[in-house]
Amino acid sequence: MTAKYDPEIDVFIGKVVEYGSHYQTDRMEALYTSDQSILFVSGKGHVERAPRAAVMAEFAARGAAGDAPLSTEHRVLHVEQQGDHATALLYRRMSPHAPPALYELRLRKEAGSWQIAGETVTAFPHAEDADDFLPKRQHAA
Repeated sequence: MTAKYDPEIDVFIGKVVEYGSHYQTDRMEALYTSDQSILFVSGKGHVERAPRAAVMAEFAARGAAGDAPLSTEHRVLHVEQQGDHATALLYRRMSPHAPPALYELRLRKEAGSWQIAGETVTAFPHAEDADDFLPKRQHAA
């Protein structure tokens, strides 16, 4: 169960999803720190870093081209807050035609407002693949 945390974090995440899904880059700008970047982890363990400018440019291009809005499907799975820093785990699916993903959002409160300082995006595991992160014990305790 998630411990108590600033309820504004849930409101903030809702804005991130809403603005991003509708390619509102002018509104998205204020939600991210100037040094924000995203790490994408592939199913093969490769990590690709995307700087803030590249991600904003991609969203702007989709909006300018008239792409249909993305799905706003999301669920906050867990939030841990330590003062002006927080980490949120977010289930997110951008389209029924795209696989769901797990987002780790690294948040920082600056000038009284939450912002995303970094993100790590990984494919959301299929429930049948989920298991304990440790192998079974070799010897009983």
